[in-house]
Amino acid sequence: MTSMNTSTLGTKRQSLLLLDSGEQIFSPNSGAWLLMKEKSVKNHPEEESVVEQWLEWEAIAMQPAADATNPLRNEKRPPNHDIISKVEEALKSFSFLAETEEATVADVCVWSSLHFMLIDQDDLLSTYPNLKKWYDKLLTQESFKATVQKLNELKVSCCVAQSDGMKAKSHAVKTKAPLAAAAPVKVLPKSPQESESPEPGSASEDEIVLAVKNWKLGCQDGPKPKTPKHPVLPVAGERNILITSALPYVNNVPHLGNIIGCVLSADVYARYCRLRGYNTLYICGTDEYGTATETKALEEGVTPQEICDRYHELHAQVYKWFNIGFDHFGRTSTIQHAAICQKLFSEVHKNGYTRSDSIEQQYCKHCKRFLADRFVEGTCPWCAYVDARGDQCDSCGRLVNANELKMPRCKLCSSTPSLKSSTHLFLDLPKIEPKLREWMNTVANGWSNNAQVIARSWLKDGLKPRCITRDLKWGIPVPVEGFEDKVFYVWFDAPIGYMSILNCYTNEWEKWWKPEKPVVVKYFQFMAKDNVPFHSVMFPSCILAANPGLIAVDHLMATEYLNYEEGKFSKSRGVGVFGPEAESTGIPSDIWRFYLIWVRPENQDSAFIWSDLAQRNNSELLNNFGNFALRALTFVEKFFESKVPEINIDGEFERALVGAVNKELKEYLSLMENARSLRDALRCLLVISRHGNLLMQSSQPWVLVKGSPEDRKKGGSVVGLCANLTCLLSMLLSPYMPETARQLQQQLNAPQNAFVIPNHFYCLLPAGHKIGKPFPLFTKLENAQMDELRNRFSGNQKNRSPGPTVDTKSPSTVVKDGADSQPVSVQPEKSPKASNEEILGLQAEVDKQGGVVRDLKAKGLPKSEWEHELLKLLELKAKLLSLDPTSAPSKGNSSSGKKGKSKKSK
Repeated sequence: MTSMNTSTLGTKRQSLLLLDSGEQIFSPNSGAWLLMKEKSVKNHPEEESVVEQWLEWEAIAMQPAADATNPLRNEKRPPNHDIISKVEEALKSFSFLAETEEATVADVCVWSSLHFMLIDQDDLLSTYPNLKKWYDKLLTQESFKATVQKLNELKVSCCVAQSDGMKAKSHAVKTKAPLAAAAPVKVLPKSPQESESPEPGSASEDEIVLAVKNWKLGCQDGPKPKTPKHPVLPVAGERNILITSALPYVNNVPHLGNIIGCVLSADVYARYCRLRGYNTLYICGTDEYGTATETKALEEGVTPQEICDRYHELHAQVYKWFNIGFDHFGRTSTIQHAAICQKLFSEVHKNGYTRSDSIEQQYCKHCKRFLADRFVEGTCPWCAYVDARGDQCDSCGRLVNANELKMPRCKLCSSTPSLKSSTHLFLDLPKIEPKLREWMNTVANGWSNNAQVIARSWLKDGLKPRCITRDLKWGIPVPVEGFEDKVFYVWFDAPIGYMSILNCYTNEWEKWWKPEKPVVVKYFQFMAKDNVPFHSVMFPSCILAANPGLIAVDHLMATEYLNYEEGKFSKSRGVGVFGPEAESTGIPSDIWRFYLIWVRPENQDSAFIWSDLAQRNNSELLNNFGNFALRALTFVEKFFESKVPEINIDGEFERALVGAVNKELKEYLSLMENARSLRDALRCLLVISRHGNLLMQSSQPWVLVKGSPEDRKKGGSVVGLCANLTCLLSMLLSPYMPETARQLQQQLNAPQNAFVIPNHFYCLLPAGHKIGKPFPLFTKLENAQMDELRNRFSGNQKNRSPGPTVDTKSPSTVVKDGADSQPVSVQPEKSPKASNEEILGLQAEVDKQGGVVRDLKAKGLPKSEWEHELLKLLELKAKLLSLDPTSAPSKGNSSSGKKGKSKKSK
């Protein structure tokens, strides 16, 4: 392990630690936890969870409070006594925070943040005796004394540097002393919420010289604008990028975590690739087979296909509003999917990579069917919850085997099932494992770190045979004699959907999946970490076993989980923002896209927090990016008749800016190129706009243009350079906020070469170029508005409002976005019946209330105890019917929420 001196930090992306494996640790929190965790766990294994709770609280609550009072930031706000009181309360009964006999990493972390609050407020602890005793006790230790000494030295040197800088009137963009350098004892990596706004740093003289040279060369070696032609097919000699995002399960209404984990992350990367001139194809679709769909259909008394049609349309509408630019959005319940799935299986089976075995399953004599796990309910063997499912208990959260449930009952008819043997086909993973290991060793370095860890953990103890068939009706039939009454397990058929959906897009789909030399295709997959085993082990194993010459994933990019405020998203409890509800807030989709990428859980779980959304919008977009763009273009309009003035790139201000911008642009490209960190790349472009703001402030062109002819010329050069920087920023922003980028390029009257991301900063708007009319890009989000939205989505369904009407007319197959000439809309495969989000939201309420009625009736309670819930359901259905006559229940689907028994006679 190599240590990196904190004094060398120029921006927060520079590493503190370089591990022997080559992995870099960017946060002092991560470094301290890495160094101290093993000792802490070894000495206090039972206290680990307590320590981690303190570390999480410190990261989310205390660090922002400490940062607000950091004296190095030339601003000071009142301390948060609620924060301090929590620590005081914890220390009433124990000497240290983790309830241990000696200090742990939790004490180190909390003490460090508290120290920032105390530097200029010596009397702060006068009313907190326990906290003061704990603070003073730790301060007597040599390591803490040394840290305080270093911090004092840093503060002095920082002040001297600032003073010298003012005397010299330096044109270079100065770097504030990073908080990381001032407090090297932080323990956990900062969550995206509480990580600070990225600060700009200056370029070296060598970097400046190279940047000026590249400016003068122009775009000679850069990508050229490219308009995609459909169908998009791989081309020899070009960089061909195939992108897929994990197929969302059809009857799960996507929440914000689903969106950032899969489709939005993939969309940002696809847009970037197109803007770099790469030959890019992005496909996705709904995963429609399996137990959940069949269960939902039986509950509602409709066919599985009707369930799929309804929810496929909902998904398409949600992704359209979020401006997800699929080239094609399909589904798995197609003829093409069944054909490709059966063909691939036949190859696997013929090559000897399957085996059969008998397993004990719950069988319902009344329904005359084997029951999948979700069709079995009963009492949890762990917590005695009476309504546990056969796969998981919603009360204690433990995974449950259906055969372990006490007092099991059939979910369909409430009869008691019995165990019965059923023969199934298994994928012989142990036989495939050598091939899988060999393949994985060649590609895993291109995967995200968590994807590598998860995949190798499956291989650690050796793979086991895995069942690939189920006793269901809704699925793809197994083409093997003796198994005609079974269908493929959804985990087996769903990933094959990437091929079949591409087949629905073009009959030449195999050109992507079986590229012929010299064509080379790089395959990127985006998903949350729970999907990694299926895409890193199961699906590649099937491809290797079939040996049909198909490509496998090169870059598997997985995220951790996005939580909601202080908990998790929960559709059943109404907690969090789901599906079409984001539009009902009135916040533009681009703001949602920006914030979801800002908090993208790349290295650890993160959370969507309303107050942080407002803060990031107001500080990063409104005050930083938006302020710079508006000022730059307004100065062109006001002082130069809307024409870009001539730029002297050899001027003092200009050289420094071009050098600093090129440095950040290089980092942006590095982070985006193989999707290394979409989140950190976003911070790069915000650093660039900060450079622009600082140039404005230091050069004051509004003063220069009113001075002598020479001053006016200098002021014009700065304004012209800032206009060009705004143009560059519009390109860099486009993958993240395509509509905002389009509006900005409209204001710029951007030329054609402004629709690609260049290799370096050069003159995009020549002298004399006439811009359009500048206008503000962003508006402020108020705290009161955030409080109202937090309350609305906190679990109280009565506060939910359906939101504005949405145009649900079927969009054209490809709609071009003027900003980057790429498809941005979703083509549903069937036109929606509903005409607005109110209908979709009300349908979700009907589904939820129907579940309440069914659960109460299944418990055998007297009618008097559930009749009021039934009346609520009937009122909701009546309201839905009045809004959408096509939502009337089909024959056999009663209003009382019965489980579709009358359908059996069909």
